[in-house]
Amino acid sequence: GDAPLYCTPRGVGSVSYLSQHQQVGSWRRRRRGGKVSVRARNAASSSPCHVASVFDEKKEAVEETKPDLAHRKQQQGDDGGRAGETALPQLPSAEDLATMRADFLGGDGAKVALEGAALLKHLVEVGKAQAGAAGPFTLAPSALTDATRVPGCAARVWVDVEADADAHAHVGSSLLSFRGHSDSAVTSGLCALLCKHLSNKYTAEEFITIDESFIKELGLASGLSGGAATNHRFGLFSIFESMKKRVYSKLMQKGEPFPSLMVTKDSLVPKGSYAQAQAKYLRPDESTVSKLADLLQRTETGVVAHFYMDPEVQGVLSRAKNSHWEHIHISDSLIMADKAVEMAQKGCKRICVLGVDFMSENVRATLDHQGYKDIEVYRMDEQMIGCTLAEAAESEAYEKYLDQASQGSAEDAKNALHVVYINTSLKTKAIAQSKVPTITCTSSNVVQTILQSTSQLEGDVDVYYGPDAYMGANIKEMLEQLLQTTDEDVRRIHPAHDLRTISRLLSRFHYFDDGICLVHDLFGASVAQSIEEHYADAFLTAHFEVPGEMFGKALHASHNGDRGVIGSTQNILDFILAKVKLACSHALPGQEKLQFVLGTESGMITSVVNAVQELLREEESQVQVEIVFPVSSEAITTESQTNSPLAGAGFEEMSDISAVVPGAASGEGCSMEGGCASCPYMKINSLDALLSILSRVAKANSSANSDLAKFAPRNYSETIGGRSFAEVGTVPILHMRHFQKHKEMSAELIQDIKTRGR
Repeated sequence: GDAPLYCTPRGVGSVSYLSQHQQVGSWRRRRRGGKVSVRARNAASSSPCHVASVFDEKKEAVEETKPDLAHRKQQQGDDGGRAGETALPQLPSAEDLATMRADFLGGDGAKVALEGAALLKHLVEVGKAQAGAAGPFTLAPSALTDATRVPGCAARVWVDVEADADAHAHVGSSLLSFRGHSDSAVTSGLCALLCKHLSNKYTAEEFITIDESFIKELGLASGLSGGAATNHRFGLFSIFESMKKRVYSKLMQKGEPFPSLMVTKDSLVPKGSYAQAQAKYLRPDESTVSKLADLLQRTETGVVAHFYMDPEVQGVLSRAKNSHWEHIHISDSLIMADKAVEMAQKGCKRICVLGVDFMSENVRATLDHQGYKDIEVYRMDEQMIGCTLAEAAESEAYEKYLDQASQGSAEDAKNALHVVYINTSLKTKAIAQSKVPTITCTSSNVVQTILQSTSQLEGDVDVYYGPDAYMGANIKEMLEQLLQTTDEDVRRIHPAHDLRTISRLLSRFHYFDDGICLVHDLFGASVAQSIEEHYADAFLTAHFEVPGEMFGKALHASHNGDRGVIGSTQNILDFILAKVKLACSHALPGQEKLQFVLGTESGMITSVVNAVQELLREEESQVQVEIVFPVSSEAITTESQTNSPLAGAGFEEMSDISAVVPGAASGEGCSMEGGCASCPYMKINSLDALLSILSRVAKANSSANSDLAKFAPRNYSETIGGRSFAEVGTVPILHMRHFQKHKEMSAELIQDIKTRGR
């Protein structure tokens, strides 16, 4: 009809919520392996509707949608360039690399002495030769500023770039020259050699195409390994990335457009309106904290919450736990159920779960399995709190995917294992387990789950992963990259595997290609490119659910100087803390600054800030830690938009905003059209909702209060083979718990795989 149409993930609660928070235009484009998915909801109805009028535009959307990693590879030639384009030469060239290798290793690049003593001596001599203003690649003292400082090194290092207009080896462009300085003799030598061999050879456009992995080919790994020597080698990657950052920022005028939050042991300094909103709730109102703590104590209620909660909720919960009530825990989804059991063991009579529905179902099932069926569990909304991944796994397409796994096993007498992401409902797990042997996984253990299961079955198993298409593609990409290494490298990942077994695994690995997390879908090609251009020397963190472009950047960073991490939210937090702790141990004069790109849901910032500040205070460190929130281009407001009607409607401050401000031009802030990585489902778990439920519990006995029953986890009445969904759906979870505890698959799972359907 004439009612406006809004695209949304399925399963969102009320239409009023939709109309307030998710009016994102006539339809939403979403990359799924090069396909376009359109889901729409009529604002005049709570049910999904068919949108005939928009399907005519799908062709245009497909053409505009950038392909994912797999499709991009198909469009590239053997040299990695796009089909039909002139491939750029490899930089540095093989000849230049040979010269660099000889210079870095000393003499003619012969074998490095044992323990690298000769190499260190050589680098110290090079560093001493660079001392003073006479050194040809020495940075002047006046240029030793915060802007030229290299972050993350064990010594203080500075590097800068100039465009040499007089050196015209390339017609119509200027060649770059680099200068550096360090207060460490070894690092000074490394920096001088890098400046020497990268100066007066490349234009800016050429230089930014150089991949830092060339540093591995210099042969320093054997000579600079172990302790401080490894720090020097990793520091070389940091120096190169800072060179690239200076080229982008100084010569190509690339600033830092994303919002960020600077954290010190005593302060928080936000940059951008979104960061200001995040920072505001990290210092919660004490009266609100006391009110919540009092209700929790009176009702004997524990709280388990996910990292992705709204900062307001997390700020209040964190303060309440530290000062009033210990039975509060914020973590990733794997740990939430375990903490709920611990709270029950310590006397809590009920648990409030702040997360999406599969999390509360998991808590309920785990409590029941541990003998705590009398413990009450509450969600934060009467209606379903959805999740695009969980919904994808309950689709007809996913059921057909499972049928494919089970039929292949039965018809061809092949072993099959379904590895299902924990971000799915008990219904999904139950149906899957009934069709094919299934084990649950998390983003932190999925790779080891696959490797261990295939090793115990000696490679004789087809692995079916789902439902996250990006994670499936990323797992495949990671395995393909392993094939480019050595048997020794593979065994470092898993001792029972080598190149032969990985090759066999790849030939029998399958993944569902039509499920995504709407939050991590943000981190696509445009965001990855912005990170490259504006944050070249930052540490990169990425959840395993991100698209291939961001996954590839973070994986590459992790392999080159340990400058990135891919994994779960807990893995991301651990990586940040490890880097901050290392920086604290350097105890360098002045203030060292570390910058991290947060490649996951922005609600993670609360736990990051609290943990980082606690560490900085323990170490009495002056290190500064900047957390950057990536924002998609669709949600950038520019100065030209400051004259919108908002400026005259009580938003006069918009006349003073900076050149790039995160948030939709409508003034709603981060939106589902793009914007900051903020999950609308998780934000249903508001502080008001938690206080309301606790107040209801305090007023009446919950068992006699039918009103509270609406907040209980979904109760499945369906059965499979005479057993409830909850009973059957718990089996894959127990298989995972066995693996987590014993580091091997249970005998029951292995037997099921070998005998199912035979």
